[in-house]
Amino acid sequence: MIKNLILIALGGGLGSTLRYLANVNVSKIWPFKAYYATFLVNIIGCLLIGLLIGYLQKNNTNNESLKLLLITGFCGGFTTFSTFGLENYNLLQSQNYITSLLYIAASIIIGIAFVGVGIYLSK
Repeated sequence: MIKNLILIALGGGLGSTLRYLANVNVSKIWPFKAYYATFLVNIIGCLLIGLLIGYLQKNNTNNESLKLLLITGFCGGFTTFSTFGLENYNLLQSQNYITSLLYIAASIIIGIAFVGVGIYLSK
């Protein structure tokens, strides 16, 4: 269990650091457009988690340590949106269209609402 936590922490730390660097560098190109960096990181994270899952499936690799380091850790630290994308992809692949639609809508609507609730409660 400790080894797994260390792998996730290492991957997550690297992913979070790269997300920060992306935000810093994108804001130099497009000042006052922070959402550009977030969008870019989210899309890159989705591509990366897809590449990693595809590679592991193609090579029939069931290396749990690699999954924890790169998928749970790195991709999770870089962006949780990549996991959200993967989960919805899996729902669509298994023809759970309604569940996917509800998950997407609820995540966006409730997520934005809870940002507001959090701001309200903190005041």
